[in-house]
Amino acid sequence: MKNVALNQQYGDDDIQILEGLEAVRKRPGMYIGSVDSRGLHHLIWEIVDNAVDEALAGYGKEITVRILKDNSVEVIDNGRGVPVGMHKSGKTTPEIVYTKLHAGGKFSSTGGYKTASGLHGVGASVVNALSEYMDVTICRDYKVHQIQFEHGGKVKTPLHDTGTSSKKSGTTVHFKPDKALFTTTNFSHTVIVERLRETAFLMPGISFIFIDETINKKEVFFYENGIVEFVKYNTENRNCLHDIVQIKGESDGISIDMAFVYTDDYNDDDSSLRSYVNNVRTKDGGTHEIGLRSAMTKTFNTYAEESGLLAKAKIKSLDAKDIREGVNIVLSIKIPEDILQFESQTKSKLGTPLARSVCENVIGEKLSYFLTEHKDIALLLVNKFIKAQQVREAVRKARDEARNGKKAVKQERIISDKLAPAQSKDSRMLELFLVEGDSAGGSAKQGRNSKYQAILPLRGKVINSEKQKLTELLKNEEINTIIYTVGAGVGEDFDANHSNYDKIVIMTDADTDGAHIQVLLLTFFFRFMRGLIEQGKVYVAMPPLYKVFKKTSKGEVFRYAWNDIDLAQAKKEIGENAKIQRYKGLGEMNPDQLWETTMNPKTRSLLRVEINDYDVADRRLITLMGDNAAIRREWIEENVHFTLEDDFRKDGEE
Repeated sequence: MKNVALNQQYGDDDIQILEGLEAVRKRPGMYIGSVDSRGLHHLIWEIVDNAVDEALAGYGKEITVRILKDNSVEVIDNGRGVPVGMHKSGKTTPEIVYTKLHAGGKFSSTGGYKTASGLHGVGASVVNALSEYMDVTICRDYKVHQIQFEHGGKVKTPLHDTGTSSKKSGTTVHFKPDKALFTTTNFSHTVIVERLRETAFLMPGISFIFIDETINKKEVFFYENGIVEFVKYNTENRNCLHDIVQIKGESDGISIDMAFVYTDDYNDDDSSLRSYVNNVRTKDGGTHEIGLRSAMTKTFNTYAEESGLLAKAKIKSLDAKDIREGVNIVLSIKIPEDILQFESQTKSKLGTPLARSVCENVIGEKLSYFLTEHKDIALLLVNKFIKAQQVREAVRKARDEARNGKKAVKQERIISDKLAPAQSKDSRMLELFLVEGDSAGGSAKQGRNSKYQAILPLRGKVINSEKQKLTELLKNEEINTIIYTVGAGVGEDFDANHSNYDKIVIMTDADTDGAHIQVLLLTFFFRFMRGLIEQGKVYVAMPPLYKVFKKTSKGEVFRYAWNDIDLAQAKKEIGENAKIQRYKGLGEMNPDQLWETTMNPKTRSLLRVEINDYDVADRRLITLMGDNAAIRREWIEENVHFTLEDDFRKDGEE
């Protein structure tokens, strides 16, 4: 085998030095994570975080974010304002702040920032580097100063005075993301609202104003009671078992603010725990979460043992899983900059060792005192944990019975009757199609590639898993069949890495019933097999709505259309005398059509199911799939627009 030189002319001149902000524009993903919608919104967060840090330091009570009609952004605060004098480097301080990486006031102990969300000093300059332009207006002592940048951070207009203002101090940053660097420059109203609301919860007494001129909407977020209102918001559609409990304390320079409430839900994962460090969401947990869990497990066990409740229930101890069942927690801690450690650049996991012992000791002590003073709540919760343990044991026995003995044999028979398996045993290439009805299932079985595609027709009703505990779900034949077919367990035993299939494709009719089945299946996957979604294994098939065709001397000419825009284009391509067939169900397609349009990897359209924000998805499921019909009706009236027009076409109609 020959060695091939990929670059024959590698010499001194090939070594490049990227000066200033050039490196940011060359590799934006290194600084903001990505150049898609997530990275785009990160630009806003970087500027907002600077305003938040001012408020945390005690300067400023109001932060405004404005999205203008041209998709530019304004962030306004009433903090101290960026210093406007000359820096020792020979340039004005604003020019240094907005053009130099690792420049900021958070590196100095005299800058007034005991705690801060951003510590690397790259935020403002990175936003400037990735913008078509940035205008910074600074008020200090009622005097207004402005500096303007363009083309990724180049100074357009040096710092200059523009007069006086009735506003004593503050900073306004107006920037427009560079469309040449991002895959999209359209901001999401929902994403911004969720982030500002979240920050407002964490900063009681601070107003966050969001003005979206693209849809002419203004929202204000202000919460006097902080994270207590956060927990209330997270559980507003749930049945809470007691009043929200708040625990606050400080030790070794670390301050703790925690609030929690138990609901009658039966989740036992960590999805209902939201933790923050200096207002930064720590999605991957860390030492503070370990300390919190340890404190709750030890404290509740100590109380249950000393009160005799464990002996009465004839159990040795409460399991941590059962203590976490149904709880909703917000934990916010503040850590001084000199001891703050994150385990990654993304700051999603706290590494500060001291945070574990501080959280464990402070929360444990305060919680113990609360249980002693509120024996009614303590008794209620301990009995809840005991019952949860008993139910979990019942579920374990049900699983064991299902895996062994008569139920296992019965299940294997059910699966063998329903499932058309793939020939290959390599799970990395296998696809499972969950198909609505026997008719479509028959076409799918005939049209598929049997080497790597398996077909499971859904004949019976899919149960709404939002309203059922796992013990009840296991009694549902369709759900049971899906569990056994996927082969990765369910609930706390679920492991997506053990899935028999790399893709789980939901394939239903393009009608109301089909949409309902999709939602029911997605609800089940979200609640009990969420790892499939998190690993990107769940898809929704997109069969075409129309076939546009006409007969010619050379045979039939046709095009498929997935929406009305596609339909218009297809009619244009087919030309005069085009006929239109509206597919009312998958069963109307013959096997060849179903393969070509919906199952062939080269020509099909699949939607991958993703979770951008767990909490938003969780609240939406509770609203739409829960028991509260009034809340569901209110949401539908506000968000769904109906029409009386019937655009269904009969075969051959224009």
